[in-house]
Amino acid sequence: MAGSVSLMAGNATATEPNPAELNSVPSVSQLSNPVNHSEATLGQVTSVSQLSDVRPTDWAFQALQSLVERYGCIAGYPDRTYRGNRALTRYEFAAGLNACLDRVNELIAAATADLVKKEDLATLQKLQEQFAAELATLRGRVDSLEARTTTLEKQQFSTTTKLQGEAIFSLAGAYGSAPTGQDANTVFNNRVRLNLNTSFSGRDLLITGLQAQNFGASGAVGGSGASIAQTLGYADPVFGSNSNVRLSYEPQFPTVDPSTLTGKGANNSLSLYKLLYIFPVADKLTAFAGTSAEVSDAFPSVLPWASEGQGALSRFASLPAAQRVSGGTSQTGLAAAAGVIFNISDAIDLRALYGSVNANLPGNRGLGGGTPLGAGIGGGSYIAAAQLTVKPSQAFTVALNYAHSYHQINILGAGLSSSDIGAINLPGGFTLGNLNEGIKLNTIGATAAFRFSPNLTLAGSYSHIFADLVDVDAGTNFNSWLVGLYVTDILKKGNSAGLIFGQPLKRVSVSGIASNPENRTSYQVEGFFNFRVNDNLSITPGVFAIFNPEGQSGNDTAIVPVIRTTFTF
Repeated sequence: MAGSVSLMAGNATATEPNPAELNSVPSVSQLSNPVNHSEATLGQVTSVSQLSDVRPTDWAFQALQSLVERYGCIAGYPDRTYRGNRALTRYEFAAGLNACLDRVNELIAAATADLVKKEDLATLQKLQEQFAAELATLRGRVDSLEARTTTLEKQQFSTTTKLQGEAIFSLAGAYGSAPTGQDANTVFNNRVRLNLNTSFSGRDLLITGLQAQNFGASGAVGGSGASIAQTLGYADPVFGSNSNVRLSYEPQFPTVDPSTLTGKGANNSLSLYKLLYIFPVADKLTAFAGTSAEVSDAFPSVLPWASEGQGALSRFASLPAAQRVSGGTSQTGLAAAAGVIFNISDAIDLRALYGSVNANLPGNRGLGGGTPLGAGIGGGSYIAAAQLTVKPSQAFTVALNYAHSYHQINILGAGLSSSDIGAINLPGGFTLGNLNEGIKLNTIGATAAFRFSPNLTLAGSYSHIFADLVDVDAGTNFNSWLVGLYVTDILKKGNSAGLIFGQPLKRVSVSGIASNPENRTSYQVEGFFNFRVNDNLSITPGVFAIFNPEGQSGNDTAIVPVIRTTFTF
């Protein structure tokens, strides 16, 4: 299920997802925020004595007194000043004068011209002549604005849709291959996303996301050399991508369609990775539904470095395993999903969803027939998940996750290690036969973040997965955790940096006939610095290292240096 846009907290809200995420899409609540009015708004006065800076000795005192008290067409500032000697107020005075002329015309039209004194008309005429240039300028500005408005209306893309985009370029290499692999050459990758955000009522949001990327080569399933993980020798044998050595913005299945186990098309082919509609149901209740979505679209991440374009560089660090299970953040629009967001209060947010991987397919032909993940809304692989997010204070946030999911083949779908495929290892090791077994998963997770100061946050997460084969007495428990520091506004406003340490997915126990092929615990450390060149461009150098990759002591420490450049528009 795909992920960069999040349904943010609030009444009928929708968006990157995520303390940093694409991912910036505006929330629906932001679309209807009231306009902030300027503090310089004029306030009507009824007596010239209410203007503290107008004195009886001023040459225009009597004229102002008559205009204010007889006709009510001169206004002052909220602090009861007139500021008549300030050059910058001449346009404002000209506008007031124009209002006075309109008022006089109304009086004349109403046959009450006798109420207008000759002296007042002379004063008005004198003022009109004095401010003729300002009045002409105002008329010219209004005409110009009307012309520009007409042009914008004719040339605008849409009255209901806004376009937001993100383009990521990255240089990455990798060292420390498995005995069967080799060090990876430096690669130059890209991922481009265009999001069309449409609101029909100002409170709803339709997200249409298009994506192109060049991670891996097209071709057969499991083809060698298609990813850094495969080159190092750490990738799984089927999809060729699931591994500890993954980038945060790399699609989970760059070369393989997991629904059919067939190779994908050419690099940078455009595809639909997100189609999701969010709409309000009641005052505190919002619903969403779409045919291309994923868990992380609905569940906001508490980790402050979760943004794929601005935050952590590795897939492991960017989101907890509990939010990735059963295809979460595959970044390819893997599942159809529907759910609700219940904003219980400003501090408590409850969300739930149901997702079906192959909801668009009517027939299920099994592993050899092209639909290994099943078919239909209830007849194939699915996930039912919920997240409770609590914010006891402005500085502290905690999220609790639970998911129950089923895969028609023996995979976790988290994309975090090769153990995703053949998740429950049977005697004799991995074979296509034991891959073709249904698996049920129950996943729990907790994530917390504490902000010590406006610029320093400590965050961490823990995930535990209980996995059991459906018709075989075999089960395996997995866990994963991480902790890290996140600092903002380093050297200049907008910069950020993170230091993260944790344990990727690990088999912690087995039951029945399941076996554990891992002989060592993997650990991962990452550091990155995000330099914001401007509001639309950032450069993020960093490096992450995995000790005992894939839980094998015989594997060398993998080191992955990365430089990511992100453009947003």
